[in-house]
Amino acid sequence: MALLEVEDLVVQFYTDDGVVRPVDDISYEIHDGETVGLVGESGAGKSVASLALLRLLEDAGEIVSGEIRFRGRNLLELPADELRALRGNEIAMVFQDAGAALNPVYTVGEQIAETIRAHEAVTDGDARDRAIGLLEQVGIPDPGVRYSDYPHELSGGMQQRAVIAMALSCDPSLLVCDEPTTGLDVTIQAGLIELLADLTRESETAVQLVTHDLGVVAELCDRVLVQYAGQIVERAPVEELFYDPGHPYTVGLLASTPRLGDDRERLTTVPGMAPDLVDPPTGCRFHPRCPYAENVCARRDPPLVETEGGSTDDSDPETHVAACLEYTGDLSDGLDYEVVVHDADGDGNEKGDRGGDETERDGDGRRERGRRGESQ
Repeated sequence: MALLEVEDLVVQFYTDDGVVRPVDDISYEIHDGETVGLVGESGAGKSVASLALLRLLEDAGEIVSGEIRFRGRNLLELPADELRALRGNEIAMVFQDAGAALNPVYTVGEQIAETIRAHEAVTDGDARDRAIGLLEQVGIPDPGVRYSDYPHELSGGMQQRAVIAMALSCDPSLLVCDEPTTGLDVTIQAGLIELLADLTRESETAVQLVTHDLGVVAELCDRVLVQYAGQIVERAPVEELFYDPGHPYTVGLLASTPRLGDDRERLTTVPGMAPDLVDPPTGCRFHPRCPYAENVCARRDPPLVETEGGSTDDSDPETHVAACLEYTGDLSDGLDYEVVVHDADGDGNEKGDRGGDETERDGDGRRERGRRGESQ
């Protein structure tokens, strides 16, 4: 049994313009010790999907259907006191804006200690000692001194580390990280990536990582879910997603990733804008922006099917699936891009042939992407 199982989840927001579904019938699972990335553009519904796990949606939001099972228990049916006991204890969350997540009128250390006292029967002294130990664990210097600092006295990177320390304070089984590297400079980002990798390796904590940074995904994740306009459009093990992307939206995301040594004057972009979810496009929601779209794409909503063989998704998390009519045999011209892997000596070997785009790997083994003719 998976640690976390999300099945047919639908979340709606009621606005003056109409009903918005930022999460529309998504399903996935996470196993013990696994890191799963949830990627997509801003507005894809990634953060809402994560907040829904702990029923932390704003008043205008509502979970209208589906199930969220943690160790077999449906979290949507838990009474408030049981849910409160679960939050921060078995499932913890690292929020996107660390400065907003921390209470400005309490010291950082006291906020961590309070989390420990809320879930465990410990003395104030024991809670303080554990909080100082956690600050040291996440790499904050002089943790005994920083314990008494207020949030505004910490840098952005240190605030984010303090929020991670708070999330780890009760040794959760699942850590939900919502854009943990957003707004941080690259050196701080690298430190946080290393920290998360060490924590998952040492504690076997499962992680749901919400991000738009595919470099972070490549470093940390075992599997990847690609979300577009509220729906999961691709699911794959991380290596397969980078070396053989199956959905045109994923190809666009990978092609737009900047890389060292890139001599292009402008980065490749995914054309157009994300759709208005008050009135989403008919058929495939990506078809207005897709360079491979055909008339059938506006009429038929593609199911998630295996990219090899076109079989219906069997819910095996290791199976590579994508929501594109290419794999149901409904496209006349197919997907015109190719995937190329470059060895350390610069030689390229084709891994797949769909024409148009290519995938590269540099001498350090880091996975990188670019449009053919623009990335060389």
